[in-house]
Amino acid sequence: MLDQFEEAGLGWFWATDASGRISYLSASAARQLGKSQEEVVGLQISAFFLPDKDGDGDRTERPLAFQLRAKNSIFELPVRIAIADSEIWWSINARPQTDANGDFLGYRGSAKDVTAVRESQLDASRMAQYDSLTGLANRHRMTKRLTSTLAAYQTSKRSCALMMLDLDRFKQVNDTLGHPAGDELLKQVSQRLERIIAGRGEIGRVGGDEFQVMLPDIDDRGRLGEIAHSVIQMISQPYSLDGSRAIIGTSVGIAIAPYDGLETDELVSSADLALYAAKGGGRGQYRFFSSELKDGARLRRQIEEDLRDAILTDQLEVHYQPIVRAADNLATGMEALVRWNHPERGFISPADFIPVAEETNLINAVGEWVLRRACEEATQWPEKLRVAVNVSAIQFASTDLPKLVRSALERTGLEPERLELEITESVFLGDPQGTRAMLKNLKKLGVRLALDDFGTGYSSLGYLSSAPLDKIKIDRSFVVGATDDDSNNAAIITAIVSLAKALKMESVAEGVEAMDELKLLRELGASHIQGWIFSKALSQDELLARIADGGLKFEPSGPAVHRADRRSMYRKVGVIHEDHRYEVVIRNLSKTGAGIEGLLDVPLGTRLVLDLGDGQLVVANVTRSEGYAQGLKFEDSLISDGSDGLCTRHRISPYALAAAGMPLAALPPGHYIPPHQEGGPRKAPAFMQVDMAKTSRAA
Repeated sequence: MLDQFEEAGLGWFWATDASGRISYLSASAARQLGKSQEEVVGLQISAFFLPDKDGDGDRTERPLAFQLRAKNSIFELPVRIAIADSEIWWSINARPQTDANGDFLGYRGSAKDVTAVRESQLDASRMAQYDSLTGLANRHRMTKRLTSTLAAYQTSKRSCALMMLDLDRFKQVNDTLGHPAGDELLKQVSQRLERIIAGRGEIGRVGGDEFQVMLPDIDDRGRLGEIAHSVIQMISQPYSLDGSRAIIGTSVGIAIAPYDGLETDELVSSADLALYAAKGGGRGQYRFFSSELKDGARLRRQIEEDLRDAILTDQLEVHYQPIVRAADNLATGMEALVRWNHPERGFISPADFIPVAEETNLINAVGEWVLRRACEEATQWPEKLRVAVNVSAIQFASTDLPKLVRSALERTGLEPERLELEITESVFLGDPQGTRAMLKNLKKLGVRLALDDFGTGYSSLGYLSSAPLDKIKIDRSFVVGATDDDSNNAAIITAIVSLAKALKMESVAEGVEAMDELKLLRELGASHIQGWIFSKALSQDELLARIADGGLKFEPSGPAVHRADRRSMYRKVGVIHEDHRYEVVIRNLSKTGAGIEGLLDVPLGTRLVLDLGDGQLVVANVTRSEGYAQGLKFEDSLISDGSDGLCTRHRISPYALAAAGMPLAALPPGHYIPPHQEGGPRKAPAFMQVDMAKTSRAA
């Protein structure tokens, strides 16, 4: 009976001597080890097995060798057979044997093959932690991994970045091509993410079209920005789905521990806010978290409430920026730009309220109002002057758009050829046939069509050959820096201008501000120029006054050469000098420098540390000083925060600064709280601080 039991493979028996050498092993068990009974007798039993690990590889059981040395009873210990190219698992049971004096004689035990059971358990465990569609970690696993990582890294003061992203226009693919195509798209997205991240972190699918990427030991925001940019570019490339072609996009929010959160919920919330800001900035962008985003979220909710009233109470206005012919500086058209004059807050930037309008479906109401107002006011201009009106992708998707355009033309009496509709490349995504039909219907009305922001979205030469377009607009991002020696922008502009000429279209360079930019664009052959170098956007009254004076010719006026953009602002920041921290007002900020006010008579060449908040410290030198105003040049340039803002590449902990000799007493508290320093001499403040708020009120 014993022989039949062993040969059936239901289980085996084994025994060892006091030193752990095998004294007996069932013949069928020996054969599974690749040996005969005679060959295994006398060998150490632990040599045939490897220690067990759980499905994640995170925990290791105490190995069989340890259990044998401890002379403990062994109960269902899983062990893997040490056979190459094969994964077979046994469950070991054994009891220690002793003689009448209690001396250890060895083990007697049993074993059984549990490979199938173990595989089933691992499959169940994997299903609980991994997404069945993409094979990526699911929300549960990502939360578990992030929590354990942050806890370990907090002790060792290491950093960990978290990216949150979701897919733009995924719902459109699901609705038009079906759920199987949507599932296939998610699989391809996950594969592209794995190629980009390439072992640098862990990727998870945490929702329908939402993904997380955890990147340990990375706090360089320049590097993170490069990764995010690669993700956006890779995911935005076309997909082939069962014979259909689809193009989607993505937005990315980035938060970094410990600066943006120490706990899992805090870091995820920060990354979510950054993602929301990236989507609000126009989608297809990345954005780093900053404390300002919390205030921004509250402001967006208020803007949404007030915008509904603004449409009804005529708070919106339309201003017009000239589009100037490069050859003779004559304006051939005006781009209509919506402005919001809030009764309490004053003018609110379109960058703040247009994204809110798009997310809340108010964009159709705003767009319809702008179209009617622009057509109405253009009838008061000279007949040769056209008006250009932006059409959002949401408006373009409405089947009522041709009817709306026809109604605006008929109601105002504006000639159709004087109306130019500016559309973006995103309208060509998802439904190519519907897009072509819409463009043909609009052209039948007699209006002109322009492609706005060309090259910044999802450029394809395919739609340019078939779309009835009259104009290509070169985005400002290509104009900026085009005159720099190390920039490729001039080559890109040359290609776009040549393409427009070949297709018999006009080309408009946007955002031109400096004389060297204007000179270059004329040399490259751009047919039209738009930007502050000719004029800012004018109100209807300002434009009519200029027309009355016979002024459709605009003379260029601007700096001789382009310099890094400086963002005007009025914000309190800190300045550290020696042992002291001062409060100043920052007036403007660029990648390479800033203008501040608040310190009196600071000598040229003084070395200061500018505290921009959120752990962002920038070493700067004073290059200009007039009274209480100083111009600073940074030793290390700032980088883009993924939107229209700037940030430091790294954020520095007070401990690192203390090691470099900077006094901890001068630094603000953060997640790293510096130890309190008692005693020690401190220098007197070197400069007098001026209260700029009082100075402004007095003025």
